[in-house]
Amino acid sequence: MMGKLGGGLAAIGNTPLVRLGPLVPDGAADVWVKLEGANPTGSYKDRMAISVLKNGVERGEMEPGDTVVEFTGGSTGTALAFVAAVLGLKFTAVFSDAFSASKQQAMEAFGATVLVEPSVDGTITPELAERMRQRAYALAERPGHVYADQFGSPDVRRGYAPMGEEIAAELEGAVDVVCAGVGTGGALMGALDGLHASGVTPDVVALEPTESRLLSTGVPGAHRVEGIAVFPEPPFLDRSAVSEVRAVDQDRAFEMCRRLAREEGVFGGGSTGLNVCAAIDLAVELGPGRRVVTFGCDNGVKYLGGPIYS
Repeated sequence: MMGKLGGGLAAIGNTPLVRLGPLVPDGAADVWVKLEGANPTGSYKDRMAISVLKNGVERGEMEPGDTVVEFTGGSTGTALAFVAAVLGLKFTAVFSDAFSASKQQAMEAFGATVLVEPSVDGTITPELAERMRQRAYALAERPGHVYADQFGSPDVRRGYAPMGEEIAAELEGAVDVVCAGVGTGGALMGALDGLHASGVTPDVVALEPTESRLLSTGVPGAHRVEGIAVFPEPPFLDRSAVSEVRAVDQDRAFEMCRRLAREEGVFGGGSTGLNVCAAIDLAVELGPGRRVVTFGCDNGVKYLGGPIYS
């Protein structure tokens, strides 16, 4: 077993949970946002990365000097690069120019090798994701290379359970609804595991961009909300645990990002804006005396070169 976590790994988790103020209309439920941008690489993906890599090393599936491989929009890749660096592993990311250039820079800052697949007009599509996946699979077949498997490893969902436990403790179990955009479904389901382990059973609303309603219709579309709406059947999403699927227009989500920064001091990316749009809608429908919780998935610094803040 590995010893005490060193360096920045010890800073993962225990992120702030804040209640929104001016953006929430009078007479609505409270809206709480878990600010996962406070993790070391500015994303809740740090929780997943330490779970996957630390457990992989402890099980003997990888060892210092090996190269971990994953295809990624950048936040997962940055988290894996960060954790790999501390654990003595190498990391190669299959990335794309559809994602923020600052994410590539962040991965490289932690020593990662980044391979870039070209997109069509800078949009995220299932075809692009498939090309990235196949390239990563081929690399992982090389000697001394290991596939991280962010889309299948059970350590992914386990890594997010502490997020739900932290929410339950902070709000003393009083959570009516949890809503979040879905990529793999790992963060939403893992957080729900943590809530359930704490005796909290909220309704769960899964979110997607209107431009790519994979969850609700199975029909893909090009969009710019990084990190979500890639799979018609996300590998970790338990649909039986989901009360409802809602869609939010990406332009509305991006405008919410700008409003969050200027009116609430909450700085996030497109998925955070999408999450908050839906959370406020739900709060209005629920009315006072109730609580809606969502995730600030990552820090807005990652998106300064993209369409949200430029």
